[in-house]
Amino acid sequence: MYNKGTIITGLIIFVVLVTSPIWYNGLKAGPLPKPELPPGGEQQCVRPADEMRDKHMVLLNEWRDDVLREGGRMTITVGGKEYRKGLQMACMECHSNKEKFCDTCHDYTSVKPYCWECHLAPAEAASKKKETL
Repeated sequence: MYNKGTIITGLIIFVVLVTSPIWYNGLKAGPLPKPELPPGGEQQCVRPADEMRDKHMVLLNEWRDDVLREGGRMTITVGGKEYRKGLQMACMECHSNKEKFCDTCHDYTSVKPYCWECHLAPAEAASKKKETL
């Protein structure tokens, strides 16, 4: 094989350059986000916190399909409190600040949810309501 030493040296330099961001950051993604919890000390959600953290989009998709396609607008009772199925009627009742709750984790993970293509954040909904009055 011709220029064996040059090829191996070039491959080593290439691997070092390509992996340098990993070595530079020390395999850390940065500090985990801490979303702002609901005011008023609400301690119970429609599902356990770990499940909501991992699978909230699955739950929202199930609710969306049930409400829009099946007409299932039943309420969910958690700890004696009733919630109607829906992003704005259940989730945003407690987690009313989209920027401090939703966007904190979505920005960290570079996720662009399509919820807000149809739904309005509470602050936006309030401003639109004022405009129409």
